[in-house]
Amino acid sequence: MVRVFIKSKCCPVFFFFFFFCVHSVYAGDVVDDGSSTTTTSSIITSEESLSRLDFPPDFVFGAGTSAYQVEGAAAEDGRKPSIWDTFAHDEKRSDMGTGDIAADQYHQYKDDVKLMHKMGLDAYRFSFSWSRIIPDGRGAVNPKGLNYYNNLINELVSYGIEAHVTLSHFDIPQALEDEYEGFLSPNFIEDFTAYANICFKEYGDRVKTWMTFNEPNVQAIVGYGLGDLPPGRCSYPMGVTNCSRGDSTTEPFVAGHNILLSHASAVHLYRTKYQEKQKGQIGITLLGVWFEPMTNSPQNVAASKIIFDYFVGWFLDPLVHGNYPAIMGKIVGSRLPNFTENDVNNLKGSFDFIGLNHYGPFYINDLPQRSDEYGSDYIRDVFVTGSFANGILVKDFTRLILSDQMAVKGLPVTPWSIQRLLEHMKLKYKNPVSVIHENGTIRLFFFFFFNFHIFMTYLRTTMGRN
Repeated sequence: MVRVFIKSKCCPVFFFFFFFCVHSVYAGDVVDDGSSTTTTSSIITSEESLSRLDFPPDFVFGAGTSAYQVEGAAAEDGRKPSIWDTFAHDEKRSDMGTGDIAADQYHQYKDDVKLMHKMGLDAYRFSFSWSRIIPDGRGAVNPKGLNYYNNLINELVSYGIEAHVTLSHFDIPQALEDEYEGFLSPNFIEDFTAYANICFKEYGDRVKTWMTFNEPNVQAIVGYGLGDLPPGRCSYPMGVTNCSRGDSTTEPFVAGHNILLSHASAVHLYRTKYQEKQKGQIGITLLGVWFEPMTNSPQNVAASKIIFDYFVGWFLDPLVHGNYPAIMGKIVGSRLPNFTENDVNNLKGSFDFIGLNHYGPFYINDLPQRSDEYGSDYIRDVFVTGSFANGILVKDFTRLILSDQMAVKGLPVTPWSIQRLLEHMKLKYKNPVSVIHENGTIRLFFFFFFNFHIFMTYLRTTMGRN
């Protein structure tokens, strides 16, 4: 049995995202009594249900979205395009659809909040559209944009629902991308901090939980290495599409570097100017994948550690230890930007919690050799192959990240992988307060309606109940 003991510096929080079929919990110390298993069949054994009474009284049930996915009103009331708008409207990606209308939350937020209340939610995790608040990325603030988020937050508060806000969820203003290529320029740091200042000032009296960025490791890799997220930059042969601009060998590292420095700057501002009075907390949310060796061979074990450092440690190491993982510096060399002494001081400890989105493990094989025909880039540096538990072995990590298996078959149900992730966080990263913002499987969502006991047994196993 796996027991998860909740020991956090702040209230335990649980998010169950109906729309994204994910759930989560604040977690601190994790203890394994040795009987955990990597199989999924053993957890689907009981029809016993859980109720809210089975959870601690300060457990918070919630739901989550992001601005571009739900707001709509893309060109209304002063909002200007974000890089998501530009990316979604690209004719080369005509199969993707747009967020022009989306779920129309901009107009129907009152009905949405009523539904949240009817569902019994305690918290709503959502993101602000920077392009709605400051349409050009800097300068003039849009009063109608400010008013929309004031209305949404006030509506949530009136129903007793906590507002948990992400400042940037893949949708920085297109104006900044046009001016200096967004995340690729150090100019972004100042503009992001100024935007954060507006948000803290306007909403911090009611918003007590802030996230600076959602999944910046995904933003950097897929947006600047693979070209399959905005701003759609990459270089041959890495791109999923034929990108018209970009350099997959360097840009993911530059973008990640400037995101980290922007995060640290915003956190410093919040802590020095707002936190004492507003009594809130601030962190960052990463895609927290657990990489499991396909076999226990020394080569596969080592490869799994390397890819974790590349994918998760890339951001966690600077935030906790002040610098990138040593293996990244060794392999990436001069393509990896350096931190100044001031950067290190600002980065270390620049969080009250680390948010983790965890959907399951990747199974990793070491590659004994590779072709250097195309040189190095983010993916080829990793030098592994991998697969999902119920999928087919894929040829490289590029396909692993973007595998259609995830969308079609769903992810395997593996509560043991989240335990191993948290154990690793405890041992390597000084046991930070960790928030599992997203966790689960799309497939499990459909089972929810017909096999409720599967979902409940999964919850019970994840939380360590008999």
